[in-house]
Amino acid sequence: MYVAVTILCVAVLLAAATIRNARERKELERSSITPEALHALMAARAEVQVIDVRLPLDLLGDSATIPGAKWIDPRQIREHPWLIPGDRDVVVYCTCPSEKTSRTILHRARALGFSRVKFLRGGLQGWRAKGYAVEPYDKPFQLDAGRSNRLETAGSSVSD
Repeated sequence: MYVAVTILCVAVLLAAATIRNARERKELERSSITPEALHALMAARAEVQVIDVRLPLDLLGDSATIPGAKWIDPRQIREHPWLIPGDRDVVVYCTCPSEKTSRTILHRARALGFSRVKFLRGGLQGWRAKGYAVEPYDKPFQLDAGRSNRLETAGSSVSD
């Protein structure tokens, strides 16, 4: 009897994990874009705004950006979400191994009704790994020594 209950519990847990993983994969597909797909959109001159959402210290450490990308401090987006254009497709990227900053911005934007926002899978490193061009970021920006190099979110913090 105990063996049957144990087997049933394990089967239920495996089924739940499988369903959760399938949902996460579907969400990843819906919320992200590959470097190849973004490159194709940009080559086709599609109206897409690419936004680099690295924190200032991270940008200072590696000042290369995707050509045509606009850098916006993610803390500014959190405080002023209207900085995200609502009239076109938007792709955000960072340099976090797990795309934490990009995903944080994506979730914030989606919660505010921005439905045309995606994050770049693999971020800047994924873009470079495909051999796509980068350009130096040469616009002035300010390091805020009074603030940490972290993006605070509800109940957690994210850092590139």
